[in-house]
Amino acid sequence: MYPGWSIIQTIMNEHAKFKVTDKASTVIADDYRLLQVMSRFGIPLGFGDKTINEVCLQSEVDPFTFISVINFIKYQGEYVDIDIKKLDLRSLLNYLRRSHQYFLDYQFPNMRRNMLHAIDCSVKNEVPFLVLKFYDEYVEEVSRHMVSEEEENFKYVDSLINGGEVLDKFKSEAGSPLSHHHQDIEDKLMDLKRLFILYYPQTAIDHDINAVVFEIYRTQEDLLLHCKVEDNLFLPALRFQEQTLKKKRARKNNDTADEKTNIDNELSERERDVVVCVAKGLSNKEIADKLCLSVNTVTTHRRNIAKKLAIHTSAGITIYAIVNKLVTLEDVNV
Repeated sequence: MYPGWSIIQTIMNEHAKFKVTDKASTVIADDYRLLQVMSRFGIPLGFGDKTINEVCLQSEVDPFTFISVINFIKYQGEYVDIDIKKLDLRSLLNYLRRSHQYFLDYQFPNMRRNMLHAIDCSVKNEVPFLVLKFYDEYVEEVSRHMVSEEEENFKYVDSLINGGEVLDKFKSEAGSPLSHHHQDIEDKLMDLKRLFILYYPQTAIDHDINAVVFEIYRTQEDLLLHCKVEDNLFLPALRFQEQTLKKKRARKNNDTADEKTNIDNELSERERDVVVCVAKGLSNKEIADKLCLSVNTVTTHRRNIAKKLAIHTSAGITIYAIVNKLVTLEDVNV
């Protein structure tokens, strides 16, 4: 291979990336798989010559997030440097929800109908019967996983988007509890494909059977890309959102604490009166007589003043009074 080919290929791919100024029609023309991406973002067909930016805004989808997902799927992560900080979590969440709806409500039931049409699933025909049983168990497991995501993880993300509390979720040794489930889904669909290829009793070319196997391949690819988007875009965007909220709340708590400290450190009106008297050189008894207080009360006020101002001498209190314009230099007995 020509030594510089990898560099040329990288440059070519860089130029081939979709941009928000591209026409939306070029997305489908470039890669048929991206038609599913558009529908899962809630972008319908019939957009004419509108740009990607225009159709995204029309469908209330964040254009940067849409571009990031289609470029990620087009290159499966290669040559794509995505700024996770700019991804819109709500747009990604809606995309994943529609993906689940597609698999559960359309693709899996449709695959089963095609299988029933193509194979003899009677109990007497043992292998096809077991294949269908394996498929049903597989779909049930995937459905449980997706429903669990909807009811737990996605509801949490909804709450987070709306300013809810940050919880310690999605943590595991691999960095995501979803990764293990995704691998299970991938392995089981691989096994289903092998069951047809290796063991299904086909005496002659059967286009219906081959179409079923082809559909399994396509569904496997589709599910794999769905899982990659979830693991490589959605979860990092979620963690960034969590970190952002934690930092904001930490700053808010610090500001509240500082404000409380400032309030606590403010002198009361009576304490300011005592400070003025101290600055003018009055003794505790003289202050008590002047302010109609007991000597013990004056002593308590002076102790509180020292604590709030971190000033423990009469000279220091005098300087504080002058700086804060509680007294003038003429008032002070130098």
